[in-house]
Amino acid sequence: MRGSDDLPLRSGHAHPNPLASHAPARVQVNGLDADAHLLHHRSSSRPGSSRNASPTRTAMDEQAPVARSASIGALSARPGLLRARSDFGPRQSAAPPESADEGSIDGHFKIRHGWDDQLNSEEYSNLLTSNFFMYYTDKKHETGGHPKAEVSAFPVQEWRMRDRLKTVSAVLALCLNIGVDPPDVIKTNPCAKDECWIDPTVTSQTPGHTPMNQIGKALQTQYEQLSMRTRYKLLLDPTTEETRKYTSTLRRNARNERVLFHYNGHGVPKPTSSGEIWVFNRNYTQYIPLSLYDLQSWIGAPSLFVYDCSDAGLIISNFNRFAEKHQSEFEEARRRDPNTEYVDFSDCIHLAACREKESLPTNPELPADIFTSCLTDPITMAVQFFILQNPLPTRISLRDAHHIPGKVSERRTPIGELNWIFTAITDTIAWNSLSKPLFKKLFRQDLMVAALFRNYLLAQRIMRVYHCHPVSHPEIPQTHDHPLWRSWDLAVELILAQLPDLQAEARGEKEYVYKHSEFFSEQLTAFEVYLTQGAVEQKIPEQLPIVLQVLLSQVHRLRALILLSSFLDHGPWAVNLALSIGIFPYVLKLLQSQANELKPVMVFIWARILAVDQSCQADLLKDNGYQYFINIFNPNSGIPIQNASEHRAMCAFIISMFCKDYNQGQRASLSTELVESCLDHLKDMQNPLLRQWSCLCLSKLWVNYEEAKWVGIRCMAHERLCELVVDPVAEVRAAMLHALTSFLGIRDVTAQVANIEESIASMVLVVTMDGNSMVRKELLMFFSAFVARYKSRFIVAAYEQFLMERNATTATRPEDGHSDALYMKVRPTSGHDSSVSSLCSQNTIYSAIWKELLVMSVDPHPEIAKDSGIVVDHILIALFESPLAKHVQPHFEEAAKAMSAARPTRRVPDEAPTLQKSTNPPTPTKDSSYLSLFGGMRKSTSVGASLKSLWAGQDPTTSPQKPLSRLKPEDVPATTTDSRPQTPEKYHVEEEPKSRGFRPRDMSQKPELPLRSVFFEWSVEYFREPQMKPTEADEPGSTDYNGRLWRRNRNDKIIAETQPQKEVAVSNRWDVPRGYFDNLSQPMKMCFHQFEDHLVVTDNRDTVNIIDYSKTVVRNNCFSNGNPPDSKITDVRFINEDDQALLMTGSSDGVIRIFRNYDRKGATELVTGFRALTDLVPSNKNAGLVFDWQQGRGLVLVAGDVKVIRVWNAGTEVCTSDLPARSGSCITSLTSDQVEGDVFVAGFGDGAIRVYDQRQKPATAMVKVWKEHKQWITNVHLQRGGQRELVSGCRSGEVKLWDIRMDRSVKTILATTDHLRTLSVHEHAPVFATGTQKHRVKIFNIHSGQPVSYFEPYSGFLRDRSAPIAATAFHPHRLMIAAAALHDNHVNIFACNEPKQFALKTVKLWDGPTPISSRASTTS
Repeated sequence: MRGSDDLPLRSGHAHPNPLASHAPARVQVNGLDADAHLLHHRSSSRPGSSRNASPTRTAMDEQAPVARSASIGALSARPGLLRARSDFGPRQSAAPPESADEGSIDGHFKIRHGWDDQLNSEEYSNLLTSNFFMYYTDKKHETGGHPKAEVSAFPVQEWRMRDRLKTVSAVLALCLNIGVDPPDVIKTNPCAKDECWIDPTVTSQTPGHTPMNQIGKALQTQYEQLSMRTRYKLLLDPTTEETRKYTSTLRRNARNERVLFHYNGHGVPKPTSSGEIWVFNRNYTQYIPLSLYDLQSWIGAPSLFVYDCSDAGLIISNFNRFAEKHQSEFEEARRRDPNTEYVDFSDCIHLAACREKESLPTNPELPADIFTSCLTDPITMAVQFFILQNPLPTRISLRDAHHIPGKVSERRTPIGELNWIFTAITDTIAWNSLSKPLFKKLFRQDLMVAALFRNYLLAQRIMRVYHCHPVSHPEIPQTHDHPLWRSWDLAVELILAQLPDLQAEARGEKEYVYKHSEFFSEQLTAFEVYLTQGAVEQKIPEQLPIVLQVLLSQVHRLRALILLSSFLDHGPWAVNLALSIGIFPYVLKLLQSQANELKPVMVFIWARILAVDQSCQADLLKDNGYQYFINIFNPNSGIPIQNASEHRAMCAFIISMFCKDYNQGQRASLSTELVESCLDHLKDMQNPLLRQWSCLCLSKLWVNYEEAKWVGIRCMAHERLCELVVDPVAEVRAAMLHALTSFLGIRDVTAQVANIEESIASMVLVVTMDGNSMVRKELLMFFSAFVARYKSRFIVAAYEQFLMERNATTATRPEDGHSDALYMKVRPTSGHDSSVSSLCSQNTIYSAIWKELLVMSVDPHPEIAKDSGIVVDHILIALFESPLAKHVQPHFEEAAKAMSAARPTRRVPDEAPTLQKSTNPPTPTKDSSYLSLFGGMRKSTSVGASLKSLWAGQDPTTSPQKPLSRLKPEDVPATTTDSRPQTPEKYHVEEEPKSRGFRPRDMSQKPELPLRSVFFEWSVEYFREPQMKPTEADEPGSTDYNGRLWRRNRNDKIIAETQPQKEVAVSNRWDVPRGYFDNLSQPMKMCFHQFEDHLVVTDNRDTVNIIDYSKTVVRNNCFSNGNPPDSKITDVRFINEDDQALLMTGSSDGVIRIFRNYDRKGATELVTGFRALTDLVPSNKNAGLVFDWQQGRGLVLVAGDVKVIRVWNAGTEVCTSDLPARSGSCITSLTSDQVEGDVFVAGFGDGAIRVYDQRQKPATAMVKVWKEHKQWITNVHLQRGGQRELVSGCRSGEVKLWDIRMDRSVKTILATTDHLRTLSVHEHAPVFATGTQKHRVKIFNIHSGQPVSYFEPYSGFLRDRSAPIAATAFHPHRLMIAAAALHDNHVNIFACNEPKQFALKTVKLWDGPTPISSRASTTS
């Protein structure tokens, strides 16, 4: 990696440093502006804005002061770190080239390989400022493909009104006794006297129209405004007998529905404290008390009571007392007779005009029945109240309150609009003030109750002004001071201001157009503000009920739906809120609308609803609502929006949920057009979500529905789905496999069906090599369904595999029992037994899948290995229960016995390395030996007796101990003696991290097939997550965002501090001790983190140690890599180092694993693991697996004991190409250009070095070969910074510098005369280090070839000082090196002896879009 003073300046522009962190920084060294842009040093370095390089130091001195504001300004908007989006596919253009630092300190060298031209591209500069991808951090990696537990994900709330009631009957009892005042009431003069807006003292001249009759009819009319369907019975001045008769009759007719009892007691005495109200005798000469106890018995429950009289609160308390008495009597009766009918009086609702000991208002400006007027004619009452409360002079009179033009039922008229606003406001006040269950009961269960309680809120507000406090049961809080009442007053005032003009227009005196209220548009604006500002912590929005009311309006509907969709996007809690407020009937009815502009938003809303509540399937079926989405899903239908394919993906999701576990939905949806639509959308390469959900839609259509499968066959759906095995998006590949799994299972297995299913199985076999664990898991689900369907054929395949194993083992068993790894790799031939060639499963799909299942049972991903074990065990158990068991049992017991005998319990290392034949670790291949796989890797101690008890054996994820094969000392470092006898070197000493969500197999459970996939449930979660707003990590101020910002600034500072140190590196000794620690096992590979103070050390088996050397040396973590016995970790790297890094390891069994939280004990998890190399070639010199990681392009280049170099794309998680190595020797090291990423270099075991260019076709990708080295290449490394030197070293001690444009080496340095054990090159300082056979680490100047310093790793008191060096590693930025020797567990960290710096540096910190400069002193 490179320092800022590498590039001279010309024309006032600095060369950008691709290795600097995210921000541009400015460094002053000795008064010079060194690198103007300390750009983002990622693991893959990229250039920023760059100009032409100048070859001389003079230019730098002369041009340094020139301002460079333009180039710095280009970088001022720092990009966020992006997760890798696999749907982008391989991004050829997304990786800008790395800036190449020019020359050495004296300026005599140019940048190698002609790469100075890379720096001159504006395109690369722009890409650097906009793109940086993090890999293996997508949801599929963070969740392990597991859906959240439903309870923790979202509590499903019951929003439907299962117990919806109707108020079917009403008794309106008016005890007025007009003309006679009750004895306990003293009335003022004048006094309130209007009842239902009628003056009872004014008698009508029309016969029969007595004031009493008029008042009764007026009250009934007012109630009918609330509920037309209720049957009303007027009781005018009733007697006890009339009351009993009519209330009993209405209850009988109402059955279990609600009955309303309205009681107006203005003409009778107040209720008594003993629980009575008053009626009359037949002659109206006496007041007769009516016991509430009797009234309860007559009216029963459920019921609704309205009491408009003084002391009304007393009635409620007495009623509840009597209800408890009834309750106890019912319980007693039920004990005697269990069949006694039960009446629940807790379901009685009461509304009373005032509290106990309060009298009704007598203000003559108010009606006498002010409570009834509030409840039954709220608009008139509210307008009158506003007029009475208005302190300003006005032309409006109280009478005008009755003459607001229009109809209540027409929302575009003044009175209709006022009523609409009133409904919205009272609903909203109740929503915000009441508990949700109480709101649901009072405002959503019964229309009459809802209307009366909305109006009751108005009564609360008005009557408290006149010293009355209405009472309710259930009790609701006081809402008289809710802020929304001010909005109501404004709406009333605006209408009253227009009233004179409206009345004049009605009289024909003038033309006037009514100005509609802005109330709803203003409330929508308030809701919009909430969505943009307040919806962070699931705060409930006040305006939600108003949004519901707005849906009734054609004018505001689209805007309301768009805002509603934004709200639903917040997640299941928002969907539950919207459903509980009553949104569902509205959006269901809107499916009948054909308005084009509503389609996108309706699709979005329905996707969110169905993601939370699947129970809406029947509603969609009822009025053919599902057809709305099938029509939009059709690729030929128009949808007025740019991202139509995303909305069609939502349609596919909606149809999938409609069909899920719902046969009627499948039958309704099925059509050739729908299947063709799904298949057509598979070609939409721009939208992976649409491809994924088109597959899942087919899957849900096919589940247990044969007719749909035959439609699929006629459309060739299975073949078109199989084309997706190479799709660049892992989720699409998994969805394709999910669909094909559902496709299996047509009951009649005809030859046609069997052929189709076999062809599907053969086409998906290639997916076994997929790098994504979720895809392989879905493939396993397919295999389990296929195995369950053709079980007998797999029993035969397993049996015949036994025969082949028997022949192979007897013919090729090696004499040396310890070298069984080679024996595992020998492939049986038909010559061993004449019967083998005639095996009936030979070359069939069943045999191929059986072998793949055996390989998958030792998959690097523990969950796949566990589930594969279930499938394998299922077949083996069936085999041992079949007639073939007698042929298999003896061979199996013999093999199991041999396996158990070959397992030592503990290995004691020898004092000195022995010369044994080298072996290659086991890597399962297509022809893997079954018995060796089963015994050596399947690992179950209970196999010896019978496989019937197999599933009750040990956990298959544990590994037995196997002897470690020895290698020649000149090939690879020999096995060492242990420095700590109490910690013997063996496998799985430490805990092996598992994948997130992994649960060990319950070995007491019998293996059952087919396995159950959770991929669909996992995919559904996409529609429960916010899609319209940035993620938490991208929200300024969030913990994740602040952490990321801090890390970026920390990285900038580290880069700035290390930039000027490269002069120091070649002129000072490297002997300052920085740390010394015991690794507890032989260190073999080491790697420093760029920015964290972490050093990862791996041993010669499977242990990974994480060391923190920041202050004192501390072991942060230690875990097992999980590679099997006879294999070891052969390479280790950090990825995503700019943010939260992951640890990538490669092991000699061909497997790459990636770990998160690598530095936290107990929290380390396996992100993914995949077999990057298969068919490793046995050799007497093993390189194992070597890889190089390209952060800029997200590529892993993998090679080793194979004939190809395999390129894996981290974004797509597939192998994008196999480049022929063009050599018979193994590849010992890989290095690549981290800028464009096209060129990489490989070193070989025979001393050759080859250069490859990925832009070429695989056959011609090798563009250069050098054969100057004659021995094993120890290492080859291409610097990321500095002069971009390409350095190689071979076992003989020669180190050579190369330029890929030249046919010969540029320079040869003889680093040592004995064996060169290690070679490490600093990323931007011009130094390299060699570790020798004689326990010495030498540091060389790359430019001069002269030694700079040397040291010997300290090995403890009386230790062997002649042990060869085992491992060395430079820190990527700091001048630090770690080293370890063979036969010793200790690691030493040394630093360069840096003189104290006197210069100050300016480091540009990032705090959002505006850069801030701060002064930072240099530290050594």
